[in-house]
Amino acid sequence: MHHFLYRDGRLCCEDVPIEAIAREVGTPFYCYSHATLTRHFQAFDSAFSSVDHVTCFSVKSCSNVAVLRVLANLGAGVDIVSGGELYRALKAGVPPKRIVFSGVGKTAEEIAYALETGILMFNLESAQELLAVNEGAGRLGRRAPVAIRVNPDVDARTHPYISTGLKQNKFGIDVEAAVAEYIRARDLPHLEVVGVDCHIGSQLTEVAPFVDALRRLKLLIERLRGEGIEIRYLDLGGGLGITYRDEEPPPPQEYAQVLMADTDRLDCRLIFEPGRVIVGNAGILVTRVLYLKEGPAKNFIIVDAGMNDLIRPSLYGSYHQIQPVAERERPQIRADVVGPICETGDFFARDRNLPQMEQGELLAVMSAGAYGFSMSSNYNTRPRAAEVLVRGDRFQVIRSRETYEDLLRGEQIPSFLD
Repeated sequence: MHHFLYRDGRLCCEDVPIEAIAREVGTPFYCYSHATLTRHFQAFDSAFSSVDHVTCFSVKSCSNVAVLRVLANLGAGVDIVSGGELYRALKAGVPPKRIVFSGVGKTAEEIAYALETGILMFNLESAQELLAVNEGAGRLGRRAPVAIRVNPDVDARTHPYISTGLKQNKFGIDVEAAVAEYIRARDLPHLEVVGVDCHIGSQLTEVAPFVDALRRLKLLIERLRGEGIEIRYLDLGGGLGITYRDEEPPPPQEYAQVLMADTDRLDCRLIFEPGRVIVGNAGILVTRVLYLKEGPAKNFIIVDAGMNDLIRPSLYGSYHQIQPVAERERPQIRADVVGPICETGDFFARDRNLPQMEQGELLAVMSAGAYGFSMSSNYNTRPRAAEVLVRGDRFQVIRSRETYEDLLRGEQIPSFLD
């Protein structure tokens, strides 16, 4: 369920026509619905209301500080993977004790920043990282709360680029090797072992992989407690998928019921790290048709957004529904929707049956809230798009469109070139 609907032939976000935003802001821009963000977070979080838990939104999926503020106001924590994301979360008002720091490549500076902030815990992903966090905590005279990310070797049956729970993936520590690392962590003076962490992938559309991973984690927790290592937190990661086209992922209530049945009497506070399922369908990318091009083999709809704005179709071959902002009877054509980037891979749709568009009209790329703007770039020296948040009948720019001056900020010509 989302709040992007046609009213009198005009696509609206909640009570605001998309064309009204485009007139004021220009294109391309990302548009987020406050009502959809709220609804999706509450649907997920309330599904676990009967158990002790914290829902930590995955910042990497959509990192705008205003979006994070919406979720913080609803009681969300966050899952971060960089010092920059920590900074954003704090600026958004997320309490440090609701912040979990994941990721395979934490630097010494990021570790120190998180320790000084007083986050809930670090999810450690390698033996060397374990030592680095211990050393960093020692320098600050602190004990770092840690969990070890366990790789359960579970096939998430998703795109290989976003599958993270197999032995060949870079993430986590093998479940058998994890016991020895937990014992080592227990004996290090500046670490406090508090939890077990696992994340098997993104855009999962069935519950079975989550259950397989959870059952392996339960066995691990029993072994660790037998070694005198008390586990207070079980971080089950995120990964629940959404509908882009014809996927049928389980609703949060079904997902929760299955997991809670297997965590009964485990005596752990559960941590979840949803991202896409909260924000994916809460955002769209709005773009304007620049040109219509009829080729000998294909038709092209050339728009002013490009793969630098939304890379998912090019990177993952992912599907996004594309629809006109103005709804009316139109003939259908078969066409590619492409951007202005100098790459053949710059496309949003290929060989898609679409309504016939006219030059200057607006198109909406749906379900673009997750991994849309957060993965955008300045490739081809293009300013990144504006971001807009709508609440009811009001909207506000929450990130201004970059200027050409912004693109050169931080660059300088050395004096020896004068």
